Amino acid sequence: MKASSATKTCVRNFRDGDQIIRCKQLLVVSSTELTNAAKTFSVCSSPVRLFILRLLELERELCVCDLAEVLEISVPGVSQQLRKLKEVGAITSRRVGNTIYHTTVPEFQQRLAQTANLLTEMKTI
Repeated sequence: MKASSATKTCVRNFRDGDQIIRCKQLLVVSSTELTNAAKTFSVCSSPVRLFILRLLELERELCVCDLAEVLEISVPGVSQQLRKLKEVGAITSRRVGNTIYHTTVPEFQQRLAQTANLLTEMKTI
């Protein structure tokens, strides 16, 4: 495949139709998996969220105030990160009086490992 520098378009000498079909089929078969993997990678792209996950894994559960103090960021800032983690099923919470304790969801670590392996394990159809 050659890229034309003047037009910035793809110019190729040969088209492998079978390869194009295989690739399209692969995307159809794995689109849900890949979409979920993208969400997982996205939530883990923030160092703050990774710190929160690590702290929750080590301490089992923490409230937003504890996390804010440890991370030296505002309670609203931590809450925003917790919301994103909760949206992808990475953490859960429980209320005790006025305090909400957050903890990791055990299956999330497994999903994270599967997501990381997804890119290397995918085979063409």
